[in-house]
Amino acid sequence: MKINLNELLFSLSSTLDFVEMETLGVTSNHGKRVAYLALRMGEKFGFSPQELFDLVSFAELHDNALSEDTLLIGGSVERQNKQKFIENLKEHCTIGQENLASFPFLTSQRDIIKYHHEKYDGTGFFGLKGDEIPMMARIIAFANYCDHLFNLKTMDSCSQRTFYAHLNAERGKYFSSDVMDAFLETARASGFWLDLNDRNIHGAVMNRLKSYTVELSWDAILKITQVFSKIVDCKSKFTLRHSKGLEEKTLAMTHFYKMEKEETVQLCIAATLHDLGKLTVPNSILDHNGKLGAEDRWIMDGHTYYTRTALQGISGFEKITEWAANHHEKLDGSGYPLGLKGKSLDFNSRLIGCLDIYQALTEVRPYRRAMAHNEAMKILNVMGKDNLISRDIVREIENVLNPEYLLETYKDPEPHFLQI
Repeated sequence: MKINLNELLFSLSSTLDFVEMETLGVTSNHGKRVAYLALRMGEKFGFSPQELFDLVSFAELHDNALSEDTLLIGGSVERQNKQKFIENLKEHCTIGQENLASFPFLTSQRDIIKYHHEKYDGTGFFGLKGDEIPMMARIIAFANYCDHLFNLKTMDSCSQRTFYAHLNAERGKYFSSDVMDAFLETARASGFWLDLNDRNIHGAVMNRLKSYTVELSWDAILKITQVFSKIVDCKSKFTLRHSKGLEEKTLAMTHFYKMEKEETVQLCIAATLHDLGKLTVPNSILDHNGKLGAEDRWIMDGHTYYTRTALQGISGFEKITEWAANHHEKLDGSGYPLGLKGKSLDFNSRLIGCLDIYQALTEVRPYRRAMAHNEAMKILNVMGKDNLISRDIVREIENVLNPEYLLETYKDPEPHFLQI
C-alpha cells in the first residue's frame, strides 16, 4: 500500500488539537503552530527535507500522551492547574515517546518526545544539559514554550516586545541561544506572524514541507492506528478498552466470515479509528451520569462527522473511512451524521455498526453497569426486528461472541489472543 505520510500525519493528528484545548486550555491549532515554529527553525539550521518532515511529525505529535496523562492525574486537579501539572509530569514524555514507536519516521532520530521538556540548564525531568539534549527536542521545547505562554496567532508589535523581553530573560536557561537566534532571525518577517493565525497555519506548514509517499503494509498501518485507538480510549475511564475491544470483536467476526487477509486488516484499522472524532467531545459529556440534554447530544453525535473529516484526507483510506464513520448510521435512515439508509450501507459498515453497539453495551458507563452477552443481545435483537441494524449480522454475533462458543472454539471466553 502506497501511503502519503503527510496525509497520514495531518489527518490522524488533527483531532489531537481538541484534546490540547480541553486539557491544557491552549488556543486552537497548538500542535500545528509548534510544528510551524519548529519547521522554520529547522530550516535555519540546515536540516534536510527528511529531517524537516520528522521534526514536524514530532512537533505535531508531541502531546500525543495527553489523554493518558489526564487518566494518571484523575479528577483531583482543577482545570486551571492541569496544564502546569501535566507539563511537570515525567510520564507525559515517556508515554508519548513509547506511543510513537511504530510511526514511519524517515530518519533515525531518537528520544525526541522523551526529551522535549528538557531545559538547557539541566533542570528538566531527565537532567540532560546543553548539547546533551537532541537538537530536535531543543527546538520543539522552545516552540512549545512560546506557544504556551503567548497567544502567537494574534501577536501585535506591542505584545512582541513583551514576548522578546521574556525570551531574552530565559536565554541560556530554559533554551539555548542558538535556538533562540534561529527563531529571532525567522520572526523578522511580518509574513511569519500572519502564517500563525488559524486561517493560514495548516497551509503554512504543508506548503513548506516536502511530500513523502512510502510503501507500507496494512499490518504496519494497523500498528500506527492502534496508537490513536489507545489515545481515544484513554480519553475517558469508561472507554478504556472500547476501540480495542471493537477491534478484537471485529477480528473474531472476520475469522467467522473467512474474510481475506487484506480486508480483515482494513476492517481492524476502521475499528481502531471509528471513534477518532470523540477526541472533539469534552469529557464533561463523555462522563456525564445520565441522559444528555439536546445541546450535549448534538455535540456527542458530531463525533462520527469528525471521524470522517479526519480520515477522508488519506488517499487509499476510502473504504476504511466509510466503515469507520458509518458506525452510528441505521438501516431506516434514522442514524447520524448523514442519515444513510438501506443499500447505502455496505456489509462492513453494518458489521462495525452492530459490533460497536454490542461493545458499548458490554462496557461500564457512568449511568449503568456492563451488560452480559445475553442482556446485550436482547437489545440488539430488538433493534434488528425494528430494521435499525442487520438481523442476519445480529444473529451471527449472538453465536460467535457467545462466551460458551468462544470457550469451546478457542479455549478462551474472550478473543484477545486471535491473530490476524
